[in-house]
Amino acid sequence: MPGTSRTVLLVLLAAFFWGANFVLGGYVLRDLAPLWAAALRFLLGALLMFAYCFLQQEPLLPLVRAHASRYALLGVTGIVGFNLFFFFGLQYTSANNAALIMATNPLLTTLLAAALLREQLSARHLLALPVALLGVAVVVTQGHGADTRSLSSGDLMMLAADACWALYNVLSRRYMPVQGSALANTTWVMAAGALVLAVVALASGEPLTGLGAPAGGALAVMVVGGTVLAYLFWTTGIARLGAARAAIFLNLVPVAAMAVGSLLGQMPTHTQMLGGLLVLGAVSLTMLPQRKLARATP
Repeated sequence: MPGTSRTVLLVLLAAFFWGANFVLGGYVLRDLAPLWAAALRFLLGALLMFAYCFLQQEPLLPLVRAHASRYALLGVTGIVGFNLFFFFGLQYTSANNAALIMATNPLLTTLLAAALLREQLSARHLLALPVALLGVAVVVTQGHGADTRSLSSGDLMMLAADACWALYNVLSRRYMPVQGSALANTTWVMAAGALVLAVVALASGEPLTGLGAPAGGALAVMVVGGTVLAYLFWTTGIARLGAARAAIFLNLVPVAAMAVGSLLGQMPTHTQMLGGLLVLGAVSLTMLPQRKLARATP
C-alpha cells in the first residue's frame, strides 16, 4: 500500500505540472515569441532527458540509427504540431479554456484510433462524445450556444493542438519502436521535435529576447516540472498502476490549471465551470472500469 500511495502521488504531481503549464505558458509569452517559447522548452527538456538517460546508462545511439524516421514523424506531430498551436493559442485564449479543451483528448484519441487503427468504439464512448462536445461548446462560446462570434482564434488553435496530440497518441501505437525503453524512445522523440522547433524559430526571423524573472521562472518550471518530471512521474505511474487506472488522473489536469490560475488571480467563470463539469463527466464515464455482472448461483 505505501508503494501504491507513492505512485499515486507521482501521478498526481504529473497532472498538477501539466495543468500548471497552461498558466505558466502565459507568463513565458510575455517575454518570448511563441516559436522561441516552444523551442526553448523542448531544447532544454531534451538536454535534461539526455542527461538522465546517461545516468541510467540507456543505449541511445543504436535506437536512433534504426528508427530516426519514426522519431522524426512522432516529434513533428506530438512536439512541433502540438506546441506551436499550444503557445500561439495561449496568446488569444485563457488558460482555463485551453485546459478544458485539452481535457477531451482521451475521447478524441479513441475516435482517431477507431478511424485510423480500426479500434472498436464502446457504447460508453458513443454516449460520452456528444456530452464532451457540448461541454467544449459551452466553454468556447462562453455559453452563447450557436452564436460563434465569441469563439476566439485561441480556442481554435487549442482545438488544433488537441487534434495534434490525439494524432500523436494514435501514431505512437503504430510507429513507436518496440526496442528500447519508453524513456529512451521518448527522449529521441523530444529531441527530434526540439530540433525542428529550433530550426523553425531561427528561420522565422523572430528575435530571441531576454527573459525577465517571472518569464524565466515560469519557463524553468515548465521545463523541469511540466516536461521532464511530469513525463518521468507519468511513465512510472503507467508502469505500476496500468494505463487505464493512470488515465483517470488526466481529469485533474484542468482542475490543476484552474487552481493555479485562481492562486494567481485568474478565477474561472461560471460557463467554464459548467463546461468543465460536462467535459470531465463525459471523459470520466469512458474511464470507469468495466464491471462484469456476477452470475447468480442456485
